[in-house]
Amino acid sequence: MKIIARDIPPRAAWALEQAGIHPLLARLYAARGVLAKDELDDGLGRLLPPSGLKGIDTAARLLADAMAQNQRLVIVADYDCAGATACAVGVRGLRLLGAQQVDYLVPDRVTDGYGLTPPIARRVKERGADVLVTVDNGIASVEGVAEAKALGLTVVVTDHHLPGPALPAADAIVNPNQPGCTFESKSMAGVGVMFYVLLALRAELRARGIFDATTQPKLDPLLPLVALGTVADVVKLDTNNRRLVAQGLKRIRAGQMPAGVAALFHAAGRKAPAATTFDFGFALGPRINAAGRLADMTLGIECLLTDEAARAAELAATLDGINRERREIEGGMREQAMLMAESLFDESEEPPPAISVFDPDFHEGVVGIVASRIKDKLHRPTFVFAASSAPGKEHELKGSGRSIPGFHLRDALDLVAKRHPGVILKFGGHAMAAGCTVAEESFHVFEQAFSQVAQEWLDAATLTRRIETDGPLAPEHVRADIVDLLHREVWGQGFAPPTFSEEVQVLSQRLVGEAKNHLSIKIIHQGNPVDAIWFGRTEPLPARVVLAFRLDVNEWKGERRVQFLVEGAQV
Repeated sequence: MKIIARDIPPRAAWALEQAGIHPLLARLYAARGVLAKDELDDGLGRLLPPSGLKGIDTAARLLADAMAQNQRLVIVADYDCAGATACAVGVRGLRLLGAQQVDYLVPDRVTDGYGLTPPIARRVKERGADVLVTVDNGIASVEGVAEAKALGLTVVVTDHHLPGPALPAADAIVNPNQPGCTFESKSMAGVGVMFYVLLALRAELRARGIFDATTQPKLDPLLPLVALGTVADVVKLDTNNRRLVAQGLKRIRAGQMPAGVAALFHAAGRKAPAATTFDFGFALGPRINAAGRLADMTLGIECLLTDEAARAAELAATLDGINRERREIEGGMREQAMLMAESLFDESEEPPPAISVFDPDFHEGVVGIVASRIKDKLHRPTFVFAASSAPGKEHELKGSGRSIPGFHLRDALDLVAKRHPGVILKFGGHAMAAGCTVAEESFHVFEQAFSQVAQEWLDAATLTRRIETDGPLAPEHVRADIVDLLHREVWGQGFAPPTFSEEVQVLSQRLVGEAKNHLSIKIIHQGNPVDAIWFGRTEPLPARVVLAFRLDVNEWKGERRVQFLVEGAQV
């Protein structure tokens, strides 16, 4: 473990401070590449204009035509939180703008697989659709789009994933990552792309005289969903994405949100008036995701679509129950998978360059989360496989992988597929997360081939876990109001939450929690006693140690005290 302090450009930090930014925030922003105060302006007027997205005018025209003819629109979603929010934004937004017939269909993770497949296209047609709109998928659905077109459907693809070698023959494609698109925010999530399509559609309807600037419907109520989906999809929070998220958070804190979002905050025991990006990623997102992993994502989408508080509460409670079940399944699987992973090497040795594990009792809906946990603990690219539960596919294994910085997972799978034709039946994904299907008898070949690629590509520096921090924290900033100040800002992927590091003295330490798997620590930080906790840590710390930590507030009997959440240690 290496703890490395980020470089803080002094000129940028000084300029931000001179512009009225809090000194600590100025330092944090400068370290993340912010050069001027206007970059922190999160006003809606500062959003990139929709016109920069290739294909968006065509999409808006096609949707406006369909609405004028009262045609039936069916949205094809994805079965994770990002897909669910994109679907809810699409359905709510189209209805807001006057569409009379809007329906949606979400594939089943197990029986349908990902994206717009030919069978899904046929099901959309059976629903009486005239227009098929994909959200958060479709850019790789060449066959599915071809089938939809053959059935006479108009097809509008809205997506953000990287395209394959051939684009689908859709009537319109809106994707910042398609060839020839000059839109600056290549990191926009699928939910953001759909929101932009609605902005363009509203402009098209204005141009047609359906309404004017004073009578047009407001799309602002969709921003809480855009913010939730953007954070849950773990896309890079560039300037434009941060604005979208900030706008959504402002509305949630002010009590302006769909009934389902409010109900999810309540079910998760979180406070909407103090909402943070952390709530999206670790409280609301997992509850919606659980539906797609263990049940039917329709539950998650319905929760985001309903305007009835009682119905929203009922659905949020159901999602919370499914998430508890998911955690139980994951806990057992993680324990078993970790034992299997650790059996691959002796305690005195370093782990192998890559980890692949399979157990016939694993649940395929949870393999990705378990792979992520193993990757976090062992700092190795990891694949976890489960037997497919799809009819007729019993001898296939479905694997989900998570990677470490410096190892492109999808490219690694591509190389394995080229070196061992037929071993990988299908694969997809990106640098940090990917999925693949292999025949059960090919698992060991895959395991060895994947490990071989990791051996060739990874060096000692990449295999060493690194934590980037913002350096020491001045004692005057160890205050509850400073923690609140930090929590109000937008942090996430590519714009890391503030993490500090310095040497501290350990006064006492003990294991806490039901399973005694968290380390509670009392430390001396720059002469002052502070409580700290390290979740998931059971090994004791030496008397003096360099800790990497985030700030939090522990509330007990009305008293708010700062505590450090430990992320790592360098002895």
